[in-house]
Amino acid sequence: MHIAFLNPQGNFDANDSYWSEHADFGGQLVYVKNVALALAALGHSVDIVTRQVIDSDWPEFSQPQDGYAGVEGLRIVRIPCGGDRFVRKEDLWPFLATEWVPGIVEFYGDGPPDAATAHYGDGGIAAALLQEHLGVPYTFTAHSLGAQKLDKLLASGESLEDLDDRYLFRRRLAAERSAIANASVVITSTAQERDQQYEHRAYRSPASHERFQVVPPGVSLEVFDVDARAANESEVIGKLESRLADQIDAGRLGLPAVVASSRLDPKKNPAVLIDALADPELREMANLVFVTGALEDPLHSDEGAGPTEAAVLADMRSRIKLHRLEGAVAAVGVRGQGGLAAVYRRLAAGDGVFALTALYEPFGLAPLEAAASGLAVVATKNGGPSESLVDGTTEYGILADPTDPADIAAGIKRALRDHAALASAGRRRVLDTYTWDRTARGYVAAIESGGVDHTEPVHSYFAGGPDVTLAELVTWMGL
Repeated sequence: MHIAFLNPQGNFDANDSYWSEHADFGGQLVYVKNVALALAALGHSVDIVTRQVIDSDWPEFSQPQDGYAGVEGLRIVRIPCGGDRFVRKEDLWPFLATEWVPGIVEFYGDGPPDAATAHYGDGGIAAALLQEHLGVPYTFTAHSLGAQKLDKLLASGESLEDLDDRYLFRRRLAAERSAIANASVVITSTAQERDQQYEHRAYRSPASHERFQVVPPGVSLEVFDVDARAANESEVIGKLESRLADQIDAGRLGLPAVVASSRLDPKKNPAVLIDALADPELREMANLVFVTGALEDPLHSDEGAGPTEAAVLADMRSRIKLHRLEGAVAAVGVRGQGGLAAVYRRLAAGDGVFALTALYEPFGLAPLEAAASGLAVVATKNGGPSESLVDGTTEYGILADPTDPADIAAGIKRALRDHAALASAGRRRVLDTYTWDRTARGYVAAIESGGVDHTEPVHSYFAGGPDVTLAELVTWMGL
């Protein structure tokens, strides 16, 4: 089968450039690349269709086609759209119908793929339009939905008009609605995502449950596994050891580490771990280690940080000082998944615990990667970890309230005490349930099932007609 992955934003290249350094290069790219690799390994022909960028600041994205070394049957196809320079994802919406989709139609000519799989709202609307042009059926995977993001931002007191100017919500929600309505199958990572996120008033009408299949993502075991090794494993471990020696008091260096690795974003809520470490008993049991991607010395410098990251760092430093935790908290900049996995393995060898305290985590692949690497896991109770880390009465990790430092501290202390059992159970859960091969087979089953016929026309704006107005959006969403 010939399958096209549609991803206009979040560019792909052979070396996964910028994945830890840019807001448009997040978990969606990890997901798409690994499903595509797994499908190619199953013998399918796969295209990752993205946007071409001809810009000296982004040389990795200039060639019309690319691939991954040693991988047969998978190519990266770059279609021009929105000019030559790199464009943030929110600014690509106007060019999808007029440039990107026509470019895809021209590229495939008389030999379109058998099926497409669309990711994020912009990929979704592109797939709906491609289906209109070429009759290619598609699955839709949103990764995150605009309506929930808009609700949260409105609750913070920002005006609808300002938010729409910044994030183009009217276009994103219109795109998501059309993508859902026209997809043969909507693929979600969890049942909770299906039952809660898609039941939002913005999507409920076109999203009947017969459209859905739950297909969880997987862990790259060639990277995140207790027996895997990164090409730069010794270099990364040496850097980690040096940072710990510089930032952790000598008398504490033998303690286990509580390791956190996420974007420095208020939604990821990393600073609450500092409040948790203020618990006197936990303070005696462990140190706290933040892995911060491209930021080399974030506890002492904002160099390389954007405005949001700088604000989060300022809050973290303030809390460390407030709780007098200098010498118990460290941060290390490690780039790439291989380096991150090396850190996990090293800290797991010292009975370390991985902690994810996001206010809400749609799926939560990071805790599973940590578990595969040998760490015991404590994760937010809000979102996907409530399904992946708990099954009935069986625990594969510990869930905690991300707004309650005492609950987080209690969970971490239990994970430290029961490290061997929890680490073993977590890794077993990954091997049994969360691999990319299983994800790829789920996609094939979804495509072959045929799903249901699409039921709504593509929204008039994306079909080239007049734009949806802000007033229409407000009425439509019931805001």
